[in-house]
Amino acid sequence: MSRYRIAGLSPEPFATLGALDDASLRAHGMRRIVADSPNGYPCRISLADATPGDSVLLLTFEHHPCDGPYRSSGPIYVREGATAASYDDALPAFLRTRTLSLRAYDADGWMRGARVAAGAEADAALAELLDDPDTTEVHAHNARTGCFMCRIDRV
Repeated sequence: MSRYRIAGLSPEPFATLGALDDASLRAHGMRRIVADSPNGYPCRISLADATPGDSVLLLTFEHHPCDGPYRSSGPIYVREGATAASYDDALPAFLRTRTLSLRAYDADGWMRGARVAAGAEADAALAELLDDPDTTEVHAHNARTGCFMCRIDRV
């Protein structure tokens, strides 16, 4: 039986954005960027870093829409044309190459705990947070830039 599941964001809300020109994207606070390195543009749909030459969109995403003080949004990259990936009881490789801030929340959106861990140590930190039976989800953020990486759901 799985303890947790990580699912990439649905591509549907972002599908029409690729047709917008750069001026239209900027008018909505978004940017189109061409990846120029293999590990600087983590796609929140595919749960993988974009490869150099891939077109990604940088935009604000509300990742914790709770009705309370922990409501949050922040910058994310989505690769144009990406398909959603998912992982059961395993962290995607793009998390293992970064220092992470892991934030645990209960069903009401209240923070239950938090850890900062190097990607190689993230499994142990995640296990500690999921040991709290009231934790329903954990949000992974890039600890350096603060960007939301993914949501990890207890199953």
